[in-house]
Amino acid sequence: MAKRLAVDIGGTFVDAIIYDTSNGELRLEKDFTTPENAAQGVLSAITRLNINLSDVETFVHGTTLGLNTVLERKGVPTGIITNSGFEDVFETGRYHRPREKMYKLVYDDPPVLISKRYRLGVPGRLNSKGDEVIALDEVAIKQVAKKLIEDLGRESLAICFLHSYKNPVHELRAKMIIEEIYPDVSVSISSDIVREYREYERTSTTVVNAYVRPIFQKYIIGLEQNLVKSGFAGEFYITRSGGGALKANDSIEAPINTIFSGPAGGLIGTVALSKITSRPNIIAVDMGGTSTDACVVHNGQPALKYEASLENLPLMIPTYDISTIGAGGGSLARAENGLLRVGPQSAGANPGPVCYGKGGSQPSFTDAALTMGYLNSKKFLGGEMILDTMKAEDAIRLNVCEPLGLDVISACRGIYDVLLAKTVSAVREITVEAGLDPREFSMLGFGGGGGLFVPLVGREMKTSEVIIPNASSVFSAWGMLMTDIVQEYARTVLLLLDDIDITDLTSAINELAISARDDLSKGGFSETSQVIECLAELRYFGQEHSLEISIDGVSSIEEVKIRFNEAHSRRYGHSMSDPVQLVNIRVRGIGQESKPVLNTIVKRPSGKSVPKLDNRFAYCFASGELVEFSVYDRELLLSGDKLSGPAIIEETTTTTVFYSDQKAEIDKYGQIIITQEFQ
Repeated sequence: MAKRLAVDIGGTFVDAIIYDTSNGELRLEKDFTTPENAAQGVLSAITRLNINLSDVETFVHGTTLGLNTVLERKGVPTGIITNSGFEDVFETGRYHRPREKMYKLVYDDPPVLISKRYRLGVPGRLNSKGDEVIALDEVAIKQVAKKLIEDLGRESLAICFLHSYKNPVHELRAKMIIEEIYPDVSVSISSDIVREYREYERTSTTVVNAYVRPIFQKYIIGLEQNLVKSGFAGEFYITRSGGGALKANDSIEAPINTIFSGPAGGLIGTVALSKITSRPNIIAVDMGGTSTDACVVHNGQPALKYEASLENLPLMIPTYDISTIGAGGGSLARAENGLLRVGPQSAGANPGPVCYGKGGSQPSFTDAALTMGYLNSKKFLGGEMILDTMKAEDAIRLNVCEPLGLDVISACRGIYDVLLAKTVSAVREITVEAGLDPREFSMLGFGGGGGLFVPLVGREMKTSEVIIPNASSVFSAWGMLMTDIVQEYARTVLLLLDDIDITDLTSAINELAISARDDLSKGGFSETSQVIECLAELRYFGQEHSLEISIDGVSSIEEVKIRFNEAHSRRYGHSMSDPVQLVNIRVRGIGQESKPVLNTIVKRPSGKSVPKLDNRFAYCFASGELVEFSVYDRELLLSGDKLSGPAIIEETTTTTVFYSDQKAEIDKYGQIIITQEFQ
């Protein structure tokens, strides 16, 4: 077995890429997403690769199944079991308003995911040290389980008891009792999902895990069975929300760790590209069919956080700090109250944009791009689909032009401008608002619409350059080929550093490290391919939020303090003399995999001109009018080629557009590097 396969599911397309480790060959294919049966689209995309699955040693998969299940409220009927008197923790929460609702005078919380009648309490209590104060009432466990499952039809249960992050004994016993009586019911306990304090956040994380777990389990098992029938006998992995991957069977127990696995592949690829091309500062912008994701890689490291939010539900999972907007190639445009709106509604894969001719009637961003002259209607997806320009124009005229009194080109530019404003706002949030200057960053554009749109975003934000990588439309899938296997282990401490002995800290870290090494060894990784990272979350006493630092190789508590003070000074511009509190310790176990090499391409001989396919009239944002664009075939471009804007570069699965105040050069890896002279 000498091949590695990666598949990424997007809102409109499924991207599949195969890497041959014996000769370095990469091949890619795309097929339409099948929302009604996600596995069907995955298997169809793999079939298009025309490979023998018995030759595949690893299959890495990024999926938005869990994410979409929560967003669409299509999870299984779920119940909560907790301590008596704490049944409403999940609904009470923190009463944090969403940012966009902060200043509304009238505000109602969205409907709670699990309503009150499905949240039941049982007697039993541990104190904050994990010592038993009141014994667990096992009879009550059986009674509430019977009521939730038999009387109320719950198919999955979330168990979250007070202080179980310190001592999981009550949760483990409750799970054992329920599984003995109801072996077919899914049971998630908080101590298996997240061993950290914060009662509401821990409950919320466990509930979301329980809500999606049966659906995720059915999907993974079904997909694996279909792959095995076709000859697959390798390892099956799912990408994690915070980078790396874990075995598919492990993901079934805690699918919450894969909730943002779709966008993660692109960030893994961005980090790899950052190292290969010696570009430590990159803003990654992934424009897909239904959404656009942006994330920062600063000094070679992606922004990582340990608390995410989904539909106002906090999730205590490691995840990339990604800013997402509901705007992509399929985002629908319409007039509302005299204003132009774009997204978050999307045409998706079915019916898709109007120009696909599959029954769509409301215009999308893709229809605007076609109407403005950027897309070749006869070469979409390498000529597999003929786009209907007339239908796209008619839809824009009916839904946008007539209600707003605009001509067709002005309406299309308006669609671009709305999407541009949303994207720039998202990028500013993770750069300018975090004290970073976008002008000191490269911008990496990928996804199906990356080349079509990101050069315009980079132009607006005045980044130093815009990079469109090879196979940019399936870059997230390529990133999955660059992933390692990662396991996260964490424990809450909540003690002042002055009250901790370095030997106790070292002992606690070593305990987690042993678990990490054992799990990696069971996964088939030799000692030489194992990497153990030791981390600590610290804060000044009285602060709410903590800061993560590496504690690899520390020999004293004083050294831990020094590292924290230095990190705090770098992040916030100052350090303090206040006591330092250790909140959590973490260990990250990494099993290193072999990775594709980024091959270089041939340089064009001196004196030879760059071949041009054609000229085509399209709208230029620099001049504000329809002008003649040069059209190139990306497969014919060689290292060192220099192209002046305005120009369009076509390839099988995507199109790159840049304007009259921009120019492009092809680097030694075949990447398109777009730059601009700023006034």
